[in-house]
This record gives sequence, structure tokens and C-alpha cells, in this order.
Amino acid sequence: MRKILILLLAVVFTMVFTCIGSAADKGDPAKSKIAWYAPMPHPYFSAVKRGVEAWEKETGIKVKKVIGQEWSQQNENENVEALAAQGYRGFSIYPADPTAANGLYDELVKHGAYVVNFGAKTTEPTPASFYVGTDIRQAALDAAEKLCKLMGYKGNILNVLEIVEDVNTITRKKAIEEVVAKYPNVRIIGEVADIKTVEEGMQKIGDALSAHIKEVDGVICTGFTTTVAATAILSEFNKKHKKYIRFVGIDDDPSVLKAIREGLIDTTVAQNPWGTGYLSVELLNRLLHGWTPKPGAYSVYAGHVFVTKKNIDTYFGELVHLTMITKEHLEDKVMNPPKKRVD
Repeated sequence: MRKILILLLAVVFTMVFTCIGSAADKGDPAKSKIAWYAPMPHPYFSAVKRGVEAWEKETGIKVKKVIGQEWSQQNENENVEALAAQGYRGFSIYPADPTAANGLYDELVKHGAYVVNFGAKTTEPTPASFYVGTDIRQAALDAAEKLCKLMGYKGNILNVLEIVEDVNTITRKKAIEEVVAKYPNVRIIGEVADIKTVEEGMQKIGDALSAHIKEVDGVICTGFTTTVAATAILSEFNKKHKKYIRFVGIDDDPSVLKAIREGLIDTTVAQNPWGTGYLSVELLNRLLHGWTPKPGAYSVYAGHVFVTKKNIDTYFGELVHLTMITKEHLEDKVMNPPKKRVD
């Protein structure tokens, strides 16, 4: 029933906003040689791909979708260069390496192609026209604010991070610390980091909670792997103990949604991979039809929502709605339409 409701909401929002469209939608389909590339199979990329497929269905324009064989810049270069040789001129790419990918992008742009980063940014300055994805800093700020509110603005937080050298993790860590510093009765009692797998996460989070179980009032996770691991641990703890540890995670893994539905954890931040895929190819299509980026415009944020027990069956519709609102305002905020010819 939940899947049917989500599907209906997505269809309704798409039908409502299809009429908004864009001048690019009416352009010559022959110019819309667009390719979408992800480095490796991953649930996130599958969700982004569904957004691309929704755009295809709406516009009638086909997008070549390729997933790499290994997570390396060399493999990405080989696959994308092969697509360029086939005549593709618009590329929606998740950069395998944020710095090295710029070399690939330079070559593509020199030969008249356009690149849009999805999901991750390349090191700036970059030949990519746009980045589409989550506002990493804002999502972390919102998550920390939500946890502080759930805790009544007092208590101790366990901050669980993924790879500390990763630029996104560093951004998230600083954002959480910035929010906590606003509230004198809230403090970070411990930090768990360098987590690459769910199993490793369960071990490290479990050890940290055991060491501080009497002091910890809330847990925050800003990575997919850590959220899944913490959900498993806190679901068991909150089920068996009178003390309820507040929790804010990220992403909508089925195990996380199940725990929210059962009241075992509080909430998670749902990113918008569907919208990320949809908007990345929409931007490329416009670029291929003569639209140009506004000065200083680069980041196009697909938005995020908190998933709670209250909106667990409808949050996907909220993400689709955010996507269409962003599309509606692309001309206002990030792109200039083609100049009209004066004969």
C-alpha cells in the first residue's frame, strides 16, 4: 500500500508540473545527446537513476546510462571517453576523484561538451557547469538542530562520522559543532569516526555507547553506513531500556524506515537522489539548447526532508515536489535562456 501511495504521489506531482516545462524541453531531441555515469553499483546511484528515468519519461528524450566496473578515475575516464566518442555531449557524472576528474572534464569541455556533477563536487575551479545534490552543510546544520530540539536543548551527544579525511565529513563535523556551541546545556560527549562498513560501525558505536551509556542522551549520524549501524544498535537499546536515546540519521534505508515506523528511533534526513538525477539531466538539456549559467551560479540543491512516523508514507512526494519547485525557478536563479535572434 505504501509503495502504491508513493507512486501515485510521484505521478501526480510530475503531471502537475509537466505543464511548467522549459524551453529546453521543446528543443531538437537530436541535440540532446545526454549520458549519465556512476562509478559503481550503489543504492544511492540506483535512486538517482530513477530520477533520470522519470525525466526521460516526461520529456521523451533518452539518456544513456552507464555504471562503471570499479571506483577509480581511470575507469571513469575510459567509460566516459568512450561515450564522448559515440557523440554524447552532455554528461551527468559522479566524480570518482574530486580533483582528478577535472582533467577528464577539461577534455570534454574543450570538445564542446557540457558536464554536470551530481552527488559530489569536483575541486574548484572546475570545468563542470553545475553541481546538483545535497547542501551538505545545511543538511548537517538541520540535523543537529533537530537533535538538540528532541533532547530539549540539554544533554550529551555522541557524534558519529564516517571517513574523517573526506571533505563532506569535515563539513558535517564543523556544522554539528557550530550548532551545539549555540546551546550551553548541550555538549558533544564523544566522537566516533573512520567507519567504512556497517559491521565496523556497529562495533565502534556499540563500544562508545557502552563506555558512556549513562551520559549519552542523543546520537547523530551524518553518513549512510553509520546511520544503518546506529539504527540497529539503538533499536535494540530503546526497545529494552526505559531510557530512550534520541537519534537523527541520514538517508532512507529500509531498516531505518522500519525503525522509525516502529517508534524505535526518531528521524532521518532524506536526501533527494531522485531529484538529483532529474535536475542534472534537465540542466544538461538546457545547456545543449543554448541556455547559459548565470554568473556565479554553480550549486543546485535538490533539497532534503526529515522522515518521521508522521510523514513516512508521504515524504517521497515531498521530495518530488521540491524537485519541481527547483525546476520551476531554474531560470530565476541559475540559468539564462537562449538569446532571441534578431533578423
